[in-house]
Amino acid sequence: MSGAESKHDPLEDFEQRQLTFNGKTKRVFVAGKGPAVIVMSEMPGIYPLVARFARWVRDDGFTVWMPDLFGRAGAPITLTYGLGSMIGGCISRRMPRTCSRAFVATMRRGSRRTPRKSPVVRSASAAARAGSSLPMRTAT
Repeated sequence: MSGAESKHDPLEDFEQRQLTFNGKTKRVFVAGKGPAVIVMSEMPGIYPLVARFARWVRDDGFTVWMPDLFGRAGAPITLTYGLGSMIGGCISRRMPRTCSRAFVATMRRGSRRTPRKSPVVRSASAAARAGSSLPMRTAT
């Protein structure tokens, strides 16, 4: 990385909200006006390039909802930070359970059962349902 991507982004142009989904309170960064777009970050979390993408979406006339699910929001990626975030996410069971041996064995048996959703997927689904109740702008 070079330039701004290698520096901490304080995300000062985003409003920080505390939202509760499925009994868990998460910090969500919100910015813009217009239809809602949920920007989901991969591990290690909201790093400067993710924030830059969210700003592009905001500047195109949307309201960005960016949940803080992993790592330290705004922190630049380093090898140590990235690995630590990924290991922490796996240990805390935020990762989907679809990689487990039980799921693989179930799929080999031909079961039609749906695997349980991870906490991240449940939170994102709840956020999407909440966002769908916001007023929508229609194209003219």
